[in-house]
Amino acid sequence: MKKAKKRKSGFMKTREDVIFDTSNIIFMVLLCLVMLYPFLNQIAISVNDASDSVRGGIYLWPREFTWHNYEHVFENASVLQAILISVLRTVIGTGAGLLCTAMVAYAIAQEKFVFKKSVTIIFIMTMYFNGGLIPTFLLMRDLNLIGTFWVYILPTLISAFNLIIMRSFIEGLPKSIFEQARIDGAGDFRVFFQIVLPLSLPVIATVALFLAVFQWNQWFDVFLYNSSNEYLTTLQYELMKILSNSATQTGDMASAFANSGGGSAEIVTPKSIQATMTIVASLPIICVYPFLQKYFVKGMTIGAVK
Repeated sequence: MKKAKKRKSGFMKTREDVIFDTSNIIFMVLLCLVMLYPFLNQIAISVNDASDSVRGGIYLWPREFTWHNYEHVFENASVLQAILISVLRTVIGTGAGLLCTAMVAYAIAQEKFVFKKSVTIIFIMTMYFNGGLIPTFLLMRDLNLIGTFWVYILPTLISAFNLIIMRSFIEGLPKSIFEQARIDGAGDFRVFFQIVLPLSLPVIATVALFLAVFQWNQWFDVFLYNSSNEYLTTLQYELMKILSNSATQTGDMASAFANSGGGSAEIVTPKSIQATMTIVASLPIICVYPFLQKYFVKGMTIGAVK
């Protein structure tokens, strides 16, 4: 009777199970805190008075709350232009990259495609070999892409890694669906747009996240091709310039703070601007990520290399 009662009451946790669960929860909470602390610390510094931040001691909560750091950043015309260019290259680059990658993946996923293996090998080789920095720059110059917005989009239309993920996903779709569609008279374009794309939402969301993060975080191509054009700068490039110039600005800002008498004058410091620009540059992608998270695991699992 006692055994029957124990079985009805469900699984009884042993002492070892309780210790393991407690240790696991404590470890995961500490891990989350370690990962979140740098971001929360930057938020606290960005909304704290810059002259007060010089004293240090800002951890998770601002001591003197203010929006002046953000006002100073958004009053800068180059930052607003950089935000616009970053949004445009992220939206256009992600959309164009998704379309081109999906179309090529659909083509090389077809068994009837004669050069399927050859094209796949060529794309895979680009993951291990490239032309180098100078040949790539010369190629962009000969294509008249330097000094234009399209130098951010065209060279990164197709990524071999994303292509392999999408090809593997499409190859896993039921062949009977394609056969039935072709029997009904559907061509490749109709099959692609009306069947493949709707069925590939998980892997499309996964690749879209990869492309969006890549485009949003890029700054080196701006440095190479458009560093002299302030109308084509990006937010990450502006952040890079602020971080690289912070060492030389620290002395000037310290003297300005000293001349202000150490009061609460509305000044900014390299540290406060770094924190503010970091939040401004990171927040958009952080806001987009939760909407794609539900597709991410499924897309990576099903679209993994077989």
